[in-house]
Amino acid sequence: MPAALDDLEREIVSCRACPRLVAWREEVATTRRAAFRDQSYWGRPVPGFGDPAARVAVVGLAPAAHGGNRTGRVFTGDRSGDWLFAALHRSGFANQPTSTDRDDGLVLNRAWVSAAVRCAPPANKPTTAERDRCLPFLRRELDLLADVVVLVALGGFGWDACCRLEGLAPKPAFGHGAEAALTGGRTLLGCYHPSQQNTFTGRLTEAMLDGVLQRAAALAGTDVEVRPDRTLRPRRRQLGG
Repeated sequence: MPAALDDLEREIVSCRACPRLVAWREEVATTRRAAFRDQSYWGRPVPGFGDPAARVAVVGLAPAAHGGNRTGRVFTGDRSGDWLFAALHRSGFANQPTSTDRDDGLVLNRAWVSAAVRCAPPANKPTTAERDRCLPFLRRELDLLADVVVLVALGGFGWDACCRLEGLAPKPAFGHGAEAALTGGRTLLGCYHPSQQNTFTGRLTEAMLDGVLQRAAALAGTDVEVRPDRTLRPRRRQLGG
């Protein structure tokens, strides 16, 4: 299985199927943000990563322009990732609460993190056609992750992508904590996206994010103990993707 996942990763990283996304991700990687001027940007599609024996798969929207598009690992190096990985750590799914680059020592336990779209989109808004063109990668990824029994969709876009992938009709309504049964005994869980729009306004709190991950762990049959002593330290706005 790891070899098959490696093969899929190579295919994802070399994809150039969406001209608009290719142009944007490469422009961002060339111009860069001033705070990261001395860094080499990834500037390619970003594959999923984690434990090949994962029981829970987290599905986001797309890499951030100066986050995953810079570091080469989804949710790594941006404000949304600060929240997600801190929560995964508190819930026992990650060995550390931060993720800054591909070689920072982060290891996921029984969890996999991926996205519906693999390239950073302009204004963080992929088109429907770009989403549908990219979804086969997620389908193949989940097929290889045979132990996954819970999908955690971050935000309405991730929820819609998972519903389309699973052919759910009528589509169940998205909401924080929403649940939907999928084929093969899998369960889809909804969670507000840990974007700054949600975390700065209090629409999503640490306790709410922890609650979804606890529910995912219970459904997946993993032994998770939330560590309340782990607190999220605010980082400078320049780290946002």
